[in-house]
Amino acid sequence: MTKQKVSFFWFRRDLRLEDNTGLFHALQSDSPVIPLFIFDEDILEHLPKNDARVTFIYDSLAKINSELEKLDSSILIKKGKTKDVWRSLIDEFDIQNVFFNKDYEPFAIKRDTTISALLKEKNIECFSYKDHVIFEEKEITKADGLPYTVYTPYKNKWLEKYHFSGSAPEYDAVPFQSNFTKKQFKFPDLSEIGFERSAIKVLPHNLTQIANYKETRDFPALDSTSYLSPHLRFGTVSIRKLVNWANRKNHTFLSELIWREFFIQILFSFPNCVNHNFKSNYDGIQWRNNEEDFKRWCSGTTGYPMVDAGMRQLNETGYMHNRVRMVVASFLCKHLLINWQWGEAYFAEKLLDFELASNVGNWQWAAGTGCDAAPYFRVFNPEIQQKKFDEKGEYIRKWIPEFDFGYAEPMVDHAFARDRAIATYKAGILK
Repeated sequence: MTKQKVSFFWFRRDLRLEDNTGLFHALQSDSPVIPLFIFDEDILEHLPKNDARVTFIYDSLAKINSELEKLDSSILIKKGKTKDVWRSLIDEFDIQNVFFNKDYEPFAIKRDTTISALLKEKNIECFSYKDHVIFEEKEITKADGLPYTVYTPYKNKWLEKYHFSGSAPEYDAVPFQSNFTKKQFKFPDLSEIGFERSAIKVLPHNLTQIANYKETRDFPALDSTSYLSPHLRFGTVSIRKLVNWANRKNHTFLSELIWREFFIQILFSFPNCVNHNFKSNYDGIQWRNNEEDFKRWCSGTTGYPMVDAGMRQLNETGYMHNRVRMVVASFLCKHLLINWQWGEAYFAEKLLDFELASNVGNWQWAAGTGCDAAPYFRVFNPEIQQKKFDEKGEYIRKWIPEFDFGYAEPMVDHAFARDRAIATYKAGILK
């Protein structure tokens, strides 16, 4: 029996039909397009069975499938080792082209290189596109072609290039949606993928909450953040639409979106920073790495209210306010002298918006070991941070019910910890 000629669009971290670059191009190919998502066992095997992010991915795919059903189409869901899945698809279908959007993390680059080589070996055309950033790889560089390692000049060059082009182009695939294949694939239950529904929810994003972002973004009790970060991480929203909106309405928020791209560019250009200090002269720091201290930090029982509230919020909801993230990260690295990699790994496990580039970049910023980092002698005082940004204790009392009775004493004195951190860094920084 002759197999039908088809093209595939491979969803990864771009879980939407709207303004999706690779999908836009796929739907203009000569063959009917099968939308595909692979639950990659190389990733899943490291996750708990009730991982909230897997639930969110599953629900986002279900939403896509519902939209496709209106077009008499559906999404093909597979689970397995990515290369094995593609081998089976090659056997099952007469694949003409495969389209996907780029990912710049080391694991993803290695995966995509492997799959692209497999497809090429089978004479299948492979097309990849920039989608989850405005500028990628080497589009924003210094005059000598080298990557920026300081944010402000990167931001200035980014804005110059963005404004020169007028705006980021948005891709309307609606006129081409008749080119989705008319196949009806079974949409699996979450249990068939080997997972169960998480009680932790990814909240809907809301741009109206950041109308006064510049003035309110540092106050965690105000709940004046957009909740966009998980949606950006998994691509349920378009970065182009967001940037074009922010450029018109909210330049402070735009700066945060540029920070995201800065760290993605750093990770692409310096992939070793995932497991090593960006500044190698910090390799001599003698971290204490006390496991009991780390457990108290993880559980939110340090005796410092701003730190503990943040960690409890993270453990219970998968979210943590950005100002609080800086405080808890500084506390771990400076007050407790625990290697930033321990904190980075814990955040990677818990954060709904975990994105490798931003997580590594921000943790190294807090530790002082990264590019454009906070200087090593900058040690956040959690009590001053609390007075400045949660003066009435509203955020703290929300997450620490025992705050007004029987709350723990600080596990370490701030002045002592600050002096110890500065002395340890001074002694450990290699000349």
